[in-house]
Amino acid sequence: MHQRTSLMSGIALASALMASPVAAQTLDIGISGDPSSLDPSRITGGVWEEDVLRDIFEGLIAVNAQGEMIPGAASDWTVSEDGKRWTFTLRDELRWSDGEPLTAEDFVFALRRQVNPATASNYAHRLYPVVNAQAVNAGDKPLDALGVESRDDGRTLVIHLEEPAAYFLKTLILPFGYPLPEHAVEEHGDAWSKPENIVVNGAFKPVSRVANTRLETARNPAYHAADSVSLEGVNFFPVEDKNAGISRFRAGELDILRDFPAARYQWLEDNLPEATRITPSLGSYYYAFNLAENSPVADRRIREALSLAIRREVIANQLLDGAVTPAHSLVPTGVNHYTPAVQPGLDEDMETRMARARELMQEAGHGPDNPLELTLRYNSSEEHQRIAVAVAAMWEPLGVEVEMRASEANVHYSELMEADFQVARAAWISSYDDAQNFLQLLSSEGTNNYGNYANPEFDRLLGEADRESDDDARRDMMERAEAMALADYPLAPIYLYSARNLVDPALNGWENNALDMHPSRYVSLDETN
Repeated sequence: MHQRTSLMSGIALASALMASPVAAQTLDIGISGDPSSLDPSRITGGVWEEDVLRDIFEGLIAVNAQGEMIPGAASDWTVSEDGKRWTFTLRDELRWSDGEPLTAEDFVFALRRQVNPATASNYAHRLYPVVNAQAVNAGDKPLDALGVESRDDGRTLVIHLEEPAAYFLKTLILPFGYPLPEHAVEEHGDAWSKPENIVVNGAFKPVSRVANTRLETARNPAYHAADSVSLEGVNFFPVEDKNAGISRFRAGELDILRDFPAARYQWLEDNLPEATRITPSLGSYYYAFNLAENSPVADRRIREALSLAIRREVIANQLLDGAVTPAHSLVPTGVNHYTPAVQPGLDEDMETRMARARELMQEAGHGPDNPLELTLRYNSSEEHQRIAVAVAAMWEPLGVEVEMRASEANVHYSELMEADFQVARAAWISSYDDAQNFLQLLSSEGTNNYGNYANPEFDRLLGEADRESDDDARRDMMERAEAMALADYPLAPIYLYSARNLVDPALNGWENNALDMHPSRYVSLDETN
C-alpha cells in the first residue's frame, strides 16, 4: 500500500500523492462488502463481488477502461443468420494461473456448473436462453444436454440458443460467463476457490484472504496480456462503513473507495475535488415488497400508498446532497433506446399523492387508529439507515409503524433471496446497457425477483422481447411490460444511481463510465511524480 500523509484538501491530497512511493505498484481498493465466494457460480451477485471477480477471471467477452465490450478469452466470434448459434474462437495458448492449458472445455464445464441444480447459482437464469438450460436447471435433463459444445480440440466454443436473444452477447461479461478450472474443482471440491487452492485466468490471482477484512491478489504471469499489466497486485478491503472509508482514503490507506455516501458529495467536492469522481450510471435504488399472502404488504392498495408517500426529491436533493436523481421507474433514464415508464401517481404533486395514499390505507383497514406494523430491512450503512429513517417518517402520517432491521450485505441479500422480509432495501447496478437487465428483476423466472412478483402477461411480453430482433418492436414490448408491472406496485423506486468513487489523482487508466466498471489491469501509478 502507498504510505501517504493524511490530507485536508484536494490540493494537499494531490501533492501528497505525487510524493508517494510507487515501487510496490499495489492498488488498495475499498469495496462495499465481502465477497460471499471467489467461485463465480457461488456469489450472490453483489457489485462488490463482480468488482473482485472481474480482476481475477476473464470471460469470452471483457470490458476496457471505458466500460466498452472487447474481446476477452475469445479473440473473435460470429453469430448465425437466425441469431441462435454463437461461435467463439479462443485466443492461442490460453493458460490457467497454474500453467495448465485453458480450453473451450473449461467454458463448457463452467456453464454446466452454473445451471446444475446442485450448484444453486444465482446466475443460472442468465443462461435460460441457451438450449435446454432451464430444463437442466430444473433437474429435468442431464448436464450434457445444455446447448454448449467444445470444437476444434478446444479452440472453439459454440453456444446454441433456443431463440434469438438480442441481449445475450452483452451478458457474457458477467461472472456466469467466466471459465472454471475443472481440474482444480475436481481436486479440491468446494475448497477450490480458497486462495491456497484457487486457479484463475484473469490479470490477478488471490494469494491470501481474511474474511471481512482483506483480500490480497498478485499479478498473474500466465494471463494472456500480463505484459501490459502495470500493477504488481490489488488488495480489496470490505468497507461497509463508507464514512470510515473516507477517513481511510484521506489517511492514505486506500487508493480507491467505491461508492462513497451520496450525502458526503458536496463536502468531498469542496475538500477533495481532484479525488472525487461522480458520473451518471445505470443503477436503481428501490424498496422491494414481499408479495407473499401472509405479508402485510400483500395488499396492492398498501403498496401503492407506501410508494406514493415517499418524497423522493427530499431523499435525493436534501438527504443525499443532490448526488443522485429521484426515481419514478425501475429502468433508469440513461438506458439506450428506451423510455422508462412512470409508476402511476408519482407524477402528481405531493398533496394529491398523500390524499390518495391515506384513502388507500383506510380502504385497506389501516390508519393512525389502527396502525400497520412493518419491518424494513436494509444492509448496514449510514446512508441506507438515514434513508430508512426518513421513509419511516414519511409513512408515519399513514398510520405505519416501522421496525428497522439492519445486517451486513451478504446476510441482507441472503434474506432477500429467501424472501425473509416484508419491505427491504434493494438495488440493481446494470452490467450491460439494456432495459432487459432491469426488467428481469420482476420476471417470475428470475432469481433476483426478491418479492416473488408474478404476472403471466409481464412474463410473456418480456419473453417475446427477448426473442425479438427488431430494436423498435423489442423496445415497445419492454416499455409495455414495465408500465404493466409498475402499476402492480411490486416495488417502490427511490433514486437512480450515480457512480460515486474516490480515486487517487496519481492513478492512470481509471476512467469514469456509465457501467462503473474499472478493471485493474488498465490502472497504473504515475511514476513521473
